[in-house]
Amino acid sequence: MEITVAGTRPTRRAPKEHFTGTVLQDPVIMAPAPARLNCSRVSFEPGARTNWHHHPLGQTLYVISGVGRVQTKGGPVKEIRPGDTVWIPPGELHWHGATPDNSMCHIAMQEALDGVFSTWLEPVTDAEYGAPLG
Repeated sequence: MEITVAGTRPTRRAPKEHFTGTVLQDPVIMAPAPARLNCSRVSFEPGARTNWHHHPLGQTLYVISGVGRVQTKGGPVKEIRPGDTVWIPPGELHWHGATPDNSMCHIAMQEALDGVFSTWLEPVTDAEYGAPLG
């Protein structure tokens, strides 16, 4: 058993090449092999969002505060709120982030396949981000 003491995992700014706006990541765990779990608390300022991306083994988001948006490629933009759990199946193109006027924080959980957690693609356009909720 290993206990990581609170405060020993520094907050980091999410990489600009994968996110639009200000996004902060607080690592929860990157489990050692043979486990594959990677989990972070991710905080989005209003208007901030991920690029389009997918995960080889899927992703679970658990919203803990604020109001956010999530969309799968070709699907409607959906609003997400505290207590909502979102499951994105393996390989499904998607993005997620805050609404234009509200911050949003979620716990993001995904597993690696052959060391790969995510495949990052192009930024979400303002038109895609601002599409009417469905």
